[in-house]
Amino acid sequence: MKRWRIPPSDLPIAPAVIGEVLAGIGTPQLATHCLAAMQRVLPATFCTVFAVGAAGALEAVSAASSYGNTAERTAARYIAERFDRLDPHMVWLAARARPKQAQRWIGHHLGDEIEDLAYRAACYGDVGIRERASVLLLLPTGQRAAVSFYRSLAQPAFDAGDFAQLEAHAALLADATAAHGRSAVVARETADPALAPRLLALSQREREVIGHLLAGRTAKATAREMGIALTTVRTHQYRAFRRLGIGSLKELLRGGGAAA
Repeated sequence: MKRWRIPPSDLPIAPAVIGEVLAGIGTPQLATHCLAAMQRVLPATFCTVFAVGAAGALEAVSAASSYGNTAERTAARYIAERFDRLDPHMVWLAARARPKQAQRWIGHHLGDEIEDLAYRAACYGDVGIRERASVLLLLPTGQRAAVSFYRSLAQPAFDAGDFAQLEAHAALLADATAAHGRSAVVARETADPALAPRLLALSQREREVIGHLLAGRTAKATAREMGIALTTVRTHQYRAFRRLGIGSLKELLRGGGAAA
């Protein structure tokens, strides 16, 4: 398990990578965009974005899988069982003094290095993940975040070239996460902490529709923004409402009501 300050890098960042990451800011698909962007420069199976406030509350959560929805389900369990309190990177960040300026690090550990057996099984052993490499962020406000990329047992270990790519893209990933945390979508999603894990259980399209609604858009504006029919938006909306255990847009905007 190791962490290090990010050194200067002269590796170029492709405009397509920048555009992909920026497209996720303020939407429930931030991790999906980060994963797609970074897969252009290094292989990864999952991506998660976790942010915790100065008071210890989870403020932003996003997860994406390169296949299926394993990362999303695993992230929901991470939230429900508050594994951030056992996450070595988050614990390490929480113990640091608040900096005068934002600080960034690269963190890396193997699943076998996780001491808590339940956390190790849920987020590594049970889902075939061997290791995790992260961009870590600590803000002057005390907020801390990790943008993490995971390698499965079937993939090669992270090497010096992979870490160089993470170092080169760290500022982009960290700044996008900070901007995401300030967005109105995230602020509304986290008004009720019980809503976050339920959002992860939705399909990508359902989460996208819910994200637009949380941002204050009407169903018609959502359809126009997504380039799909209004009836399709309504279908995704009502399926999402059923999964979230709510019956109206008013309940969604209040924070999702009681847990399903």
